[in-house]
Amino acid sequence: MSISLLLEMAVSGDPDREAVVDHGVRFTTSELSELADGGAGVIAASGARHVVYVGAGGVLLPLLIFASARAGRALTPLNYRLSEGGLRQLIDRLPDPLVVADSQYRDVVSNAGRPVMTSDEFVAAARTTDPVSEFADPDDVAIVLFTSGTTSRPKAVELSHNNLTSYVTGTVDFGSAAADDAALVCVPPYHIAGVGAALSNVYAGRKVVYLRRFDAQEWVHLVGRERVTTATVVPTMLDRIVAVLESEPAELPTLRNLAYGGSKVGLPLVRKAMDLLPGVGFVNAYGLTETSSTIAVLTPEDHWAAHGARDDMVARRLGSVGRPVPGIEVQIRAENGTVLGAGETGELFVRGPQVSGKYAEIGSVLDAQGWFPTRDVAMCDDAGYLFIGGRSDDTIIRGGENIAPSEVEDVLIEHPDIHDVAVVGLDDPEWGQIIVAVVVPEYGCSPRPGELREFARKTLRGSRTPDRIVFRDQLPCTPTGKVLRRELVEDLKFVAAE
Repeated sequence: MSISLLLEMAVSGDPDREAVVDHGVRFTTSELSELADGGAGVIAASGARHVVYVGAGGVLLPLLIFASARAGRALTPLNYRLSEGGLRQLIDRLPDPLVVADSQYRDVVSNAGRPVMTSDEFVAAARTTDPVSEFADPDDVAIVLFTSGTTSRPKAVELSHNNLTSYVTGTVDFGSAAADDAALVCVPPYHIAGVGAALSNVYAGRKVVYLRRFDAQEWVHLVGRERVTTATVVPTMLDRIVAVLESEPAELPTLRNLAYGGSKVGLPLVRKAMDLLPGVGFVNAYGLTETSSTIAVLTPEDHWAAHGARDDMVARRLGSVGRPVPGIEVQIRAENGTVLGAGETGELFVRGPQVSGKYAEIGSVLDAQGWFPTRDVAMCDDAGYLFIGGRSDDTIIRGGENIAPSEVEDVLIEHPDIHDVAVVGLDDPEWGQIIVAVVVPEYGCSPRPGELREFARKTLRGSRTPDRIVFRDQLPCTPTGKVLRRELVEDLKFVAAE
């Protein structure tokens, strides 16, 4: 099934429904579809074999997704925050691309040696160009996204039409949104969550309200102004929204669901958000680029059951990512490939029609049975709730003992004087590696290292207690909230060498 059909179905269901809101721009489903047909004509006439978008998103993202699909071309949204050289390196890895860029980024990409149109020029041309509308083979590549490259050279993940439509139709019922439903989207366009939100909300029949540049106060105001019913944020955004709500309390009466994901969220922040917004259903969504977005969900019911539970096993599920979505199978495997049982920790493998596991220049990394190695350390409990312990690459080996940074972070973040924390390993001649906790204190607090080490030791074994604790004003993160551990390690090495 081509992703083009998702918009076709939305038009057939309600052509006059407001589909996209982007500042002063508002499109109905039929208007978006007609513009996508014209955009497909622009792409086809360019002779390009690929489409690249460099910009902050908004209406351009769904427009280019559907226009590219109807032209039979793959689309790659790129991180507009990259340098000119960084963007050029990624553009050079794509076949004969047409580059569409927001006007403020035109100069950044103009020297890439590729045809460039501004977003405004593309929209204007789409209004006057003869339409094109074809349905790609379901196995053709629809979207190519570059991984963040936090541990290695960015990989170009290829997502087929079938991968993406399997995700959408497996997790969303067609036309299931109520007439007044509105989704606020502020995740970056080059992130799988941005692509997934565009596709799933159109298919569900939900108005999509875009906030191109995240600002917590504007987010709160937009929820009220557009009567937003559901929203998706990354952890850093949730932290800032909570700070605004603490200083300027607001009820947000229309907001029914708030999803968060993209990286691990500290439980004190989740509890605080739930207490501030008791009428909102919180959703923790876990997924990867290679899996076409969400593969596990901790539902609102799961959140409230865990938040108020006296049973420790149920209460700790607030720190899980929930259970797999329909169509997804999971396995936890030991290093030797043995499938592990409930309560045992190993590497997470996933399988299902929405899972790609395919990279440009590399090919598929699925095993013979179609399982994808996520490289995430994980554990499933007896009820099937999935707990993610971080990347296997981040594992600290201290004195021959494997230590997941998350198990130390989960303890430290509960200290009332700690706002954020990341744990990394540093090379050490005696132990192989030592455990270093990088702590961001709560505003106005000055915790002592010895106090924090003693706090951790009450829960962790001595060998898992941080050897060093250092303080920083903030942690280096990607725009989706993933901690850049390599930067922390390099910074700590530099400080140690001084």
